[in-house]
Amino acid sequence: MNRKILAATAAAITGAGLVTAIALTPSASAGQQATAGDQAQSEMLAAMARDLKISPEQAKLRLASEQRAAVADNTLKKQLGMSYAGSWLDGSGTTLTVAVTDAAVGDLVRAAGATPKTVARSAADLDAAKLRLDAKSTKAPKTVPGWFTDVTTNSIVVLANAGGESAAKSWAAEAGVPSDLVRVEASTEQPRALIDIIGGNAYTFGSGRCSIGFAVDGGFVTAGHCGTTGTRTSNPSGTVAGSSFPGNDYAWVRADAGNTPRPLVNRYPGTVPVAGSTEAPVNSSVCRSGSTTGWRCGTILQKNTSVTYPEGTITGLTRTNACAEPGDSGGSWITGDQAQGVTSGGSGNCTSGGTIYFQPISEILSVYNLRLTVSGNPPSSTTTTPTTPTTPTSPTTSNPPGGTWAPYTYYGSGATATYGGSNYRVIQPHTSLPGWEPPNVPALWELA
Repeated sequence: MNRKILAATAAAITGAGLVTAIALTPSASAGQQATAGDQAQSEMLAAMARDLKISPEQAKLRLASEQRAAVADNTLKKQLGMSYAGSWLDGSGTTLTVAVTDAAVGDLVRAAGATPKTVARSAADLDAAKLRLDAKSTKAPKTVPGWFTDVTTNSIVVLANAGGESAAKSWAAEAGVPSDLVRVEASTEQPRALIDIIGGNAYTFGSGRCSIGFAVDGGFVTAGHCGTTGTRTSNPSGTVAGSSFPGNDYAWVRADAGNTPRPLVNRYPGTVPVAGSTEAPVNSSVCRSGSTTGWRCGTILQKNTSVTYPEGTITGLTRTNACAEPGDSGGSWITGDQAQGVTSGGSGNCTSGGTIYFQPISEILSVYNLRLTVSGNPPSSTTTTPTTPTTPTSPTTSNPPGGTWAPYTYYGSGATATYGGSNYRVIQPHTSLPGWEPPNVPALWELA
């Protein structure tokens, strides 16, 4: 990559760089501008503290650092191109490492506040190798419950139950994946679709019950194994308008008239707002909402995971250490106020712990041309077909002296704001924080 381009890009994204210590406590004026949604985060932070074994203040700092990391990672992913080899946060969620295949781009990564690591294979190389395994999923040994790309080791991991290590290696070799690219890892997982147990605040389909994922224009998204296309649902009433399972595990329900999509997730008790769908990096904290076990939190372990259920292999899932149980299927996964995906299935339970997988939200929205219902967008009729996203309405918080821009406010694609007498337009959707004023973060805003 041309060094002049590197320098220019580094300058453009410096303002969005990740920092390891963030003073998140707002000033008095910023506190007065905080919305009710910000205040509602206290119980969400308490759940993170409980499940991640950290303090609520540490949870607050972690969320802020993770949001910065997500912005930096998404920017670098575009700029690095084929040199990008994945990213991950450390255990505390404060330090972002970005793997690259070209040491020359290290300065660009450091300028974004992250730590570069030079590896042999790009993310595209890993994904291509994993596709070979996916293509042979029907021939995978029954002792192989799943496989995934592991960016932290720059390899493909194949999980194997007791006694199945040799069969796993042979299967990977037959799929055409080089042995030095594959790591076989012992596993006790016995994944299954979480669909059978009725529990809590949910929707029903026939004799079964699942959990709503996220509201979209005209209805909601959920897991594909919860119902085939044409299945009728109740509470809310509607019809499954699209469903894919196995292979994928996603579906969307077109709700009947009278049901209103809301940009909220049940926190058991209370709700949290949904402000967007910026993808969080590996090792980010993530919380799950489901009708059986309520609100649970964990961290993102790996992305682009394949897992084999009795019904078949699912690809492109995200693997986590949060817990879930049958009936939680289809439920929401969220980091801060950013939607991440819907519950697919997994192993274990919320008594002994386990490994749970979710279907990323971005693919569902793209496949069915849906628009996520987010704070700042007015609810739409459930009787219409989803349309092209429109610019969110103006923030409702009081305006600071600098203009219409305000902290703790979601700004979607195409949104505009004024600050310091200038007009700005959003480049990257985000929820603003103190210090993220438009002139300070050129990766997020441009002059209109």
